[in-house]
Amino acid sequence: MSQPLFARLAPDRRRVLAGLVALSAPGAAVAAARKPKAPPPPSVVAVLGDSITAGLGLSPDRALPARLQSALERMGARVQVLGLGVVGDTTAGGLARVDRAPAQTQVCVVALGGNDLLQGVDPGRVKANLRAIIQHLKGRGVRVVLAGVRAPALLGAAYARRFNAIYPDLAREQGVFYAPDFFTGVIGVSRYMQRDGIHPNADGARVIAERLAPVVAQALRG
Repeated sequence: MSQPLFARLAPDRRRVLAGLVALSAPGAAVAAARKPKAPPPPSVVAVLGDSITAGLGLSPDRALPARLQSALERMGARVQVLGLGVVGDTTAGGLARVDRAPAQTQVCVVALGGNDLLQGVDPGRVKANLRAIIQHLKGRGVRVVLAGVRAPALLGAAYARRFNAIYPDLAREQGVFYAPDFFTGVIGVSRYMQRDGIHPNADGARVIAERLAPVVAQALRG
């Protein structure tokens, strides 16, 4: 008696035919098509800063990193914002701990200089520290958003002029994204400040975040 057709087929052809039969089973193709695709992980944004980014006096959900994440999500970005703020930190302190930004960081907001300003640190030293931070991050493939700090004229016109030139000069020199004077319009405005007159309240943190978000979103797009 001759063998059935399926038995006479070469092994490779039998496997192909068996696969076609399985796919033709009711619902098999539909089930394969409906298999959910895992979403990509969120982009990681780190915020390297001082007490303002640390959210001094605020609960974590009302501090700047959380406010920035919410602002970016409203813009359609899928992100995780990590706060790397340390109370009282200067640009020298930020340089010493820049490696705390995790390996998966895609964008780092560098928001330092306010405490250098309060301590009267020489603008040349501030600029050198910020340059080193930026170059270190760029060397790791991290895109940088430099958040500018503005010195008030009461500190002396010459000092203020030198200090205020640091941030736009570095942004051009290093080719990084720039958010000018991110604290202007919040500091000194009572409805945006805590009672100490130095740190933003929850509304102030929201305003700062909304000002930073478009620049950070641009940096995320590359």
